Amino acid sequence: MSDSLPSVTVIIPTRPDLAEILAVTGARALDYPRDRLEILVARGKQPSVQRNTALKSARGELICFLDDDSLAPPGHLRRAVAHFRDPKVQIVGGPNVCPPDAPELEQVFALVLASWLAFGPSRARYAPVGAVRATGEKELILCNLLARRAPLLELGGFNEALYPNEENALMDELQKRGGKLLYDPELSVSRRPRRTLAAFAKMLLNYGRGRAEQFRETPTLGSALNFVPPGFLVYVVALPGLWFSIGKIALLPLGGYALAVLGQGLALVARGGLIRSLGALPLIVLTHLLYGFGFWRGLFTKLKAPGERANVPVTLERI
Repeated sequence: MSDSLPSVTVIIPTRPDLAEILAVTGARALDYPRDRLEILVARGKQPSVQRNTALKSARGELICFLDDDSLAPPGHLRRAVAHFRDPKVQIVGGPNVCPPDAPELEQVFALVLASWLAFGPSRARYAPVGAVRATGEKELILCNLLARRAPLLELGGFNEALYPNEENALMDELQKRGGKLLYDPELSVSRRPRRTLAAFAKMLLNYGRGRAEQFRETPTLGSALNFVPPGFLVYVVALPGLWFSIGKIALLPLGGYALAVLGQGLALVARGGLIRSLGALPLIVLTHLLYGFGFWRGLFTKLKAPGERANVPVTLERI
């Protein structure tokens, strides 16, 4: 019976001019009682502001966050809401997976995103990893996330000074207050990676910048791993000087890194095949360099003050 299911609001931020929204198509086909389901499209140009605006207007007990290009399968909500029977669970999420019919370049991007050497524990955001488990913010991603509405409102929603890491800071805060975050590898949505190499590179820069800005706002021990790529970048820049001062020994870390990249490439063959795995190797290196550069940049960017984006226009559509 529908009365035994919690009410859910699906929030989808999108651009003002986007006519056909893939996430809306998927949301309309969800196997969930219509009297318990609300779909909110938030049009604007700043996703965290759009989500906060929609959150304040949402009627559902639970909020399902999808990006406009996330395609959820029909059973998505029924699987997700079952996890909320545990009252300690505040957030449930799973991976966003590249569809098999995506172009070849995007398949290579997906292979990089799901590799341990490139993204560490965050690879679980891009491929099913392990079993259902309690987790932290590094394995969850906002394009496929469900949350209890009340705790989000109590925290004031997403920090609009942070993008693209606004959800990570919020999940950290929920955990500090005793909330439980859950990762379900089978709770996946279909979502294509970036379309071009330039877009992929921009994403990596933004990921690094966003993590550094999050660290400045809410420093945690969990961010320690994110200092590895910027440290590697410093080593690469300093390598000529190190070679001049200490000779060939300066190349030892680089040799170890090269072996690690080759080992990761071999490990990817079983999932992506030889050609895609070979294509992933230079992109893994590019990931570390661009993420590291973005991180250094994010340590010195000017953050938006609270309320500075209050006048960013957002249009809500109930579907």
